[in-house]
Amino acid sequence: MTRAFDLALGRRCLPARLTIAAIGDATVSALEQRGVREIIAPAHSFDSEALLALPAFHRLAGKRVAIFRGQGGRELLGETLTARGAQMQYAECYRRAVPALSPAPLHDAWARGALHAVVATSTIGLRNLVGMVGEAVAAKLKATPLFVPHPRIAGNASEQGFSEVIITGAGDEGIVDSLCAYFGRRAT
Repeated sequence: MTRAFDLALGRRCLPARLTIAAIGDATVSALEQRGVREIIAPAHSFDSEALLALPAFHRLAGKRVAIFRGQGGRELLGETLTARGAQMQYAECYRRAVPALSPAPLHDAWARGALHAVVATSTIGLRNLVGMVGEAVAAKLKATPLFVPHPRIAGNASEQGFSEVIITGAGDEGIVDSLCAYFGRRAT
């Protein structure tokens, strides 16, 4: 997303009356590093639902809104903003895909007992990981503790057969805190 923002800034200045919203501390930080000072962002829960709950997103009749997202992203934000009167446009600036990498290092890590947890930050990323490791290793993957920062991802993981899914706090800090708590508990 920051690459798309940098490309846009390379072609023109931001309009003075432009309102920018973001989901997540990392996105807010990246925007601040690029000189954006006023950013609407949820404080605790980093998802579309939290953004939509903010007062700034309640009355949008006649407002033009662009959502920068990945290909095939969730429709909830755009559909809700349209229902609230916004004129919507999507700017799809990235795509999630199964990496064209060998899963052999993951297979080797499981074989050595060196892989103790997996973190997934999106349902698409989790599906891609399952597809990448292949059928032979999927059972090992699904038996490995999985840390996810959102109940929606946890539900998807359970549907895919993951046996131990831990919902973390939001953002990188929430994930790290949960990993430390989980493995600190097990070490004692």
